[in-house]
Amino acid sequence: MCMSIFSSLVKADKPGTTTAGDHAPPPGFSKLTCSEAEHAVSGNLCRCTGYRPILDACKSFAADVDLEDLGLNSFWKKGTDRADVGKLPEYSSGSVCTFPEFLKSEIKGQMNDIPAAIAGEDGWYHPRSIQELHSLFDSNWFDENSVKIVASNTGAGVYKDQDLYDKYIDIKEIVELSVINRSSKGVEIGAAVSISKAIEVFSDGTPVFRKIASHLSKVASPFVRNTATVGGNVIMAQRLQFPSDIATVLLAAGSTVTIQTASKMLCLTLDEFLEQPPCDAKTILLSIFVPDWGSDNVIFETSRVAPRPFGNAVSYVNSAFLARTSGDGASGELICLAFGAYGVDHTIRARKVEEFLKGKSVSAPVILEAVRLLKDTIMPSEGTTHPEYRVSLAVSFLFSFLSSLGNNLIEPAKAIAPNGPCANGSMNGQVASKDLQIRSRQELVFNDEYKPVGKPITKSGAELQASGEAVYVDDIPAPKDCLYGAFIYSTHPHAHIKSVNFRSSLASEKVIGVITAKDIPAGGKNVGAGINMLGTEALFGDPVSEFAGQNIGIVIAETQKYAYMAAKQAVIEYSTENLEPPILTIEDAIRQNSYFQIPPYFAPRPVGDFEQGMSQADHKILSGEVKLESQYYFYMETQTALAIPDEDNCITVYSSTQLPEIIQNVVADCLGIPYHNVRVITRRVGHVRVQLQRSSCGALFGCTSIGRRT
Repeated sequence: MCMSIFSSLVKADKPGTTTAGDHAPPPGFSKLTCSEAEHAVSGNLCRCTGYRPILDACKSFAADVDLEDLGLNSFWKKGTDRADVGKLPEYSSGSVCTFPEFLKSEIKGQMNDIPAAIAGEDGWYHPRSIQELHSLFDSNWFDENSVKIVASNTGAGVYKDQDLYDKYIDIKEIVELSVINRSSKGVEIGAAVSISKAIEVFSDGTPVFRKIASHLSKVASPFVRNTATVGGNVIMAQRLQFPSDIATVLLAAGSTVTIQTASKMLCLTLDEFLEQPPCDAKTILLSIFVPDWGSDNVIFETSRVAPRPFGNAVSYVNSAFLARTSGDGASGELICLAFGAYGVDHTIRARKVEEFLKGKSVSAPVILEAVRLLKDTIMPSEGTTHPEYRVSLAVSFLFSFLSSLGNNLIEPAKAIAPNGPCANGSMNGQVASKDLQIRSRQELVFNDEYKPVGKPITKSGAELQASGEAVYVDDIPAPKDCLYGAFIYSTHPHAHIKSVNFRSSLASEKVIGVITAKDIPAGGKNVGAGINMLGTEALFGDPVSEFAGQNIGIVIAETQKYAYMAAKQAVIEYSTENLEPPILTIEDAIRQNSYFQIPPYFAPRPVGDFEQGMSQADHKILSGEVKLESQYYFYMETQTALAIPDEDNCITVYSSTQLPEIIQNVVADCLGIPYHNVRVITRRVGHVRVQLQRSSCGALFGCTSIGRRT
């Protein structure tokens, strides 16, 4: 988040940048606006501190920040007690460090010196022209199943389980794929052009182009858009059924694509490209052409609904509509309605609706029939979440668009703009305000009795973390001959584990071994976590998996990627013979008298006379029940541990555990060695205690079982 806001500060202070209202910022502030500060960190999430106080600190740099909002989440100069803007440390753009020019030149020179192929068993190939790329395609080592073509490889963040490749071809530096050509007919964007660069290009154009830029700014997050490419996004939509916003917007804008297969070059409409069978690895998307529609009698609208309006969130539904109306604006001469991300293979055009609307004046009966036709068109595939909701969103998008086309048909719904006044939407390229409006106030009463508790004080080590110098466990360079492990989790709540095998794949070929409870050394215990107040937890489910998600084994592989991939591809044979049905609800647990043993010091203690209090209460609840359904855990913080064997049956573990002494005890118990033989090094603390113990114990167990670092 620090790097995100720093990047925005540098960008805002570049010559030619203006603030909201085109006024110079007050002394001590940046040209950055609050809206830009919000967008800068829109792709970041925070588990511990909370999002709003971090956002408040980012806004404190902004020229248009409300001075009343500067208070409690800013660090005032030492020795001051009252919040006063004059006491804030001043921001000076001249004091901001910049990346040294000589390092830029050095890096650029190194990039130019990289050979076309860095060969080996695992290889990275770096062609600089289409001709070199086809030479690689024609070489003997090329195998579509083990070679991946990448520009920025941000798609690996979406399709983590499919990245089973050991050779990569980097096409980012191919000149032909980075072209940007403007003409009176439109704009041609090379497939390797970043999304951020495309936004810059489209922002300086006609209303249709500006609307495209506005929608693209809602895709992913700033740091993803800076590297992810337009072509990569469209290719994922074509090959992998990715719910792309970009494909939907470009389809409605009448875009065409140029692709090359072997020595043959084809120009297709984006609609044709998406509908053809998935491209093979040798089919290259060269460029995308977006026509210039001008501004006369052309209306272009885009919409999307996602779990979060900005940041990394895939749309539930997205749409883009283009209409060229007659001279009097009463009917549509040309109309294109594109919908995507609602649970189908790719973005589609609602052609039946388009044909029905063509040449008709918009009226209430026309809109009603268009909605009926759209409901028959938007049909999410089986297994899509919230299908009715997605259909209703698509209908609402179309209804809103058609209502705006009708002359005095329906009073346009007035929206309250973020800055206060009413606005009638953002039709025909007028982009609405992008403010996220994350704002609240907080009033605290400080008590000096426990001073400085409660005061905003810089965290110890904050400068190291903010500058990126802090070393976490995952940052420690892997020792020589280091191995990597990943847990295999049970998918059954109560079942015997009969066998663990792997589907044949590249990942399974890289597996060195699988460790289970049978491999626990003599004298060791099957314990993966242990806290006195909560009892112990087994490292492996053995011989019965007690709950879904329990660890039943550890895959050991040469790389972390292969370990994770193999663990996810494990084929586990279960048996429920002679086992009772699993206990899945509180009611089941009560019926079977299955209770968690609460330590005596956790047992509830009576305070006062309950019966007397209830009898004398003014308001009585005779009976009632509150039931909360289970929730899917949004896992935000992964855990890593590094184990290194040492002399004399000793071992060292690096972990960010909150309880290093318990890690030492649990690891020693699991391995059957004295406590003093285990050394735990903890530099930075994070996550929950039990999860840290399982990770550390798993790493240590793999380390001792195979005799190499894990």
